[in-house]
Amino acid sequence: MAKVTFREERCKGCGNCVVVCPKKIISFSEKLNIKGYHSATITEEKMKECIACAFCARMCPDCVITVEK
Repeated sequence: MAKVTFREERCKGCGNCVVVCPKKIISFSEKLNIKGYHSATITEEKMKECIACAFCARMCPDCVITVEK
């Protein structure tokens, strides 16, 4: 199973990762991060659907996403 981690405190909520995910499993967190943005996240349940394509990490302008296989 792939593991995707977000450095939520650095995410500015641009949504690039949400749009580019082929499985549509990335969403915005309900809570605000330290900068006042709703950061991107994947729930544990949806993480099982991740195919580790890393499109999200490549599209992130702030390099806050790490994808591990």
